[in-house]
Amino acid sequence: MGPHLDFRNITLARLYQIWGTNAEAPLLDVMALVMIATAVVTYVTLQAIPAPYGRYASNAFGPLIPSNVAWFIQECPSFFVPLFVYIRMNSGYVPIESKILMALFGIHYFQRTFIYSTMIRGGKKTPLVPFLLAFIFCTYNGYMQARAILKFRGAAPNIHHPYFIAGVAIFLFGMFINIQSDHILRNLRQEGSEHHYQIPYGGLFEYITSANYFGELLEWFGFALAAYQLQALAFAVFTFSNLVPRAITHQEWYVKTFKGKYPRDRYAILPFLV
Repeated sequence: MGPHLDFRNITLARLYQIWGTNAEAPLLDVMALVMIATAVVTYVTLQAIPAPYGRYASNAFGPLIPSNVAWFIQECPSFFVPLFVYIRMNSGYVPIESKILMALFGIHYFQRTFIYSTMIRGGKKTPLVPFLLAFIFCTYNGYMQARAILKFRGAAPNIHHPYFIAGVAIFLFGMFINIQSDHILRNLRQEGSEHHYQIPYGGLFEYITSANYFGELLEWFGFALAAYQLQALAFAVFTFSNLVPRAITHQEWYVKTFKGKYPRDRYAILPFLV
């Protein structure tokens, strides 16, 4: 018989310790595989149906929420859940590589939650269904990334490894492109009316239609390279499956809307590829 477990003295912390020691690592792997499977479904679905928000928003997917409010709330878990994990669920020594990775993750979502959302001007409202799906995803992914990075990096590349250095550099470059591209799009919105779209120019918009999406792809594939974990790779794959079909849809919309005025040599999201 195994050791006697006194249920009278059990606590949530003790349950977490007993369960987490034996099961959390494989559970995080399962969570990552579920995300990859979801990515495949997402990619196929978005090939047929445009993501129902932004210019494609429809009240067929639930009541409409102001876009800045929806964005702030749905992105919050990606910032606060990892912060909670770091403060409340983690103790002892944390490698510098893990701290850097969590800092990158936190900086991205701080910017998206507290800065980007406050700069949204006009635009169509967000339906309830995609808002709720985004909120659930951010909660799920925030927990998975934080626990994997803080507790289970194992023999992943250290701070001096080329993979780690290159991954961090790619992430930062992608963040720069993402923020710069959002700035260009925001200025277009200020110049026009709420429902008046214009052709963006400048930065990588000279070469691709969805330069902001390309920047985000770089961020999370760089993050996956630096982290060198299944969970980070799963997030990068999901980002690809979510953004690439949407970028192709944007490309088709711009070409149709602006007809011969839209630059014919622009790619959708990946320069010289897609």
